[in-house]
Amino acid sequence: MNKPRFIKGVAMSRFSADDVSTQELALEVINDALKDASMSPNEIDAVVVSTVDTKTNTERQRLYPAIVASILKRKIPIIRVPAVCGGGGAAFWTALRLQYNNILVLAVDRVVSSNTSKITHEIMSAAENLWEQEEGLIFPAQNAIVAQLHMNKYKTPKQALHRIALKNHENGCLNPKARFYGKKITMEDIEKSPIVASPFNIYDCSISVNGGAAAIISFDKTDIEVLGSGMATDNIAPFEREDMTTWQGTVLAGKIAFKEAGITPEDINVAELHDAFTIVELIAYEDLGFCKKGEGANFILEGHSTLQGKLPVNPSGGLKARGHPISPTGVAQIVEIVNQLRQKCDTRQVKNPEWGLTHNIGGAGGTTTVHIFHKAEI
Repeated sequence: MNKPRFIKGVAMSRFSADDVSTQELALEVINDALKDASMSPNEIDAVVVSTVDTKTNTERQRLYPAIVASILKRKIPIIRVPAVCGGGGAAFWTALRLQYNNILVLAVDRVVSSNTSKITHEIMSAAENLWEQEEGLIFPAQNAIVAQLHMNKYKTPKQALHRIALKNHENGCLNPKARFYGKKITMEDIEKSPIVASPFNIYDCSISVNGGAAAIISFDKTDIEVLGSGMATDNIAPFEREDMTTWQGTVLAGKIAFKEAGITPEDINVAELHDAFTIVELIAYEDLGFCKKGEGANFILEGHSTLQGKLPVNPSGGLKARGHPISPTGVAQIVEIVNQLRQKCDTRQVKNPEWGLTHNIGGAGGTTTVHIFHKAEI
């Protein structure tokens, strides 16, 4: 980033299994973000949109930037940035590097629109297509192998993964926008839930939802500044990497973001980490430098990532309990961090945060973005 960027407005829809079109979701979050920013559509200079363009949602609509043009009633530059589960973060990273004043970052997907097998088949298109897809190594199984390796290498107990799930469900239960809002999940529920791919129970895996999220960035100064922005792209298949328990995309993107922001991991007061699976959040503790390698289990078991801990992680509920609509996830993380810094999160509010971080991944560590936000004086 060459010049400082600021957040003017943010918004997200409720993440749910409701039968609602992506156009309706886009209209909702665009209107709400403009309202939050006290702006009109005529003040938007460009748009970066992310959507997976799924073939299973029956909308039969492929040229999504032009759909956004119809919603805004504007003829301005609108580009699409696809990066599957990391699309929202990648769209935000891209927008920060454009030289327009007011840029709308929009992410929207309707994932829950077919049966489970078809959705699973669609999501698998983000995996390596010769070995992983052909052998049926779906993402739960793929990440379960990563978890097994971490457990063997660092003696990570399964209880640590369950504590991540419990923490995020406790937070999501308090979030009106979350799929699990108002739904109390106990440790007994988690421990007794069905095995998906050992060591994962069903509560170790994020839940698919429909949703949208938006953020408006600007060169005009506001109370929230974007001070760090890192992206890295790794091999698509974890088995191609030197160490499957260290996700170098996270390590590298994090180092870039921290260097740009001029701070260290110890300065972060609240974080939204990509918990597509509980092991991914645990590894992110280590790869981002919040604890040493192999000590992620201690970090969660000692309560450091709870709302009252030294680094509250996923106060929104995360992908686990807020829900994972694919592209919107990365922007929804930004919405949460901005609202946390603005002290607008009520029952799940972190106490007086100054620095916030978001961490968004596409695939199993393939495309990773890390962004750092600071509460600025105005």
